[in-house]
Amino acid sequence: MKKIIVTGPESSGKTTLAEQLAKFYQAVYVPEYSRTYLSQLGRPYLEDDLLEIAKGQALQEQKHKLETESMVIFDTSMLVLKVWSDYKYGRSHPWIVEQLQKNKTCMHFLCKPDIPWEEDPLRENPLDRDLLFSMYLKDLKKLEAPFFIISGANPLERLQIAVEILNNLSI
Repeated sequence: MKKIIVTGPESSGKTTLAEQLAKFYQAVYVPEYSRTYLSQLGRPYLEDDLLEIAKGQALQEQKHKLETESMVIFDTSMLVLKVWSDYKYGRSHPWIVEQLQKNKTCMHFLCKPDIPWEEDPLRENPLDRDLLFSMYLKDLKKLEAPFFIISGANPLERLQIAVEILNNLSI
């Protein structure tokens, strides 16, 4: 299985790029589990909810590992939960960090927040996107995970960059 993880701060084009890549390669697309979880929560989330989101995300990942041998595009990963937890609560649950280690060999596309912020009821931080981006960058380097930064204001240009990278890597 070729696993591609699209990650980055809020409103950095993750979902758009993940959906475009899945369509371009006719790959399996796995949406961000946190949107499902938070939409059904009925209250503001708490720190403990991040672990529940992580467990739901892990189940989705496991399901798709079993279902397919082809390319899978993930619109998030444990890295999003780790960075957000570190940012908001100053710590990450050890289970999330452990799961993140399991995905360090996957290809990551880190989306730069150089596109305009789009309001969304589940988004909460339009001001610190650059700080969050630097946290993602630091964690990917620490993990020694393969990654490429995707930037640019035009979604089609971002897709073209990602496709070029994947084609050059023969993924």
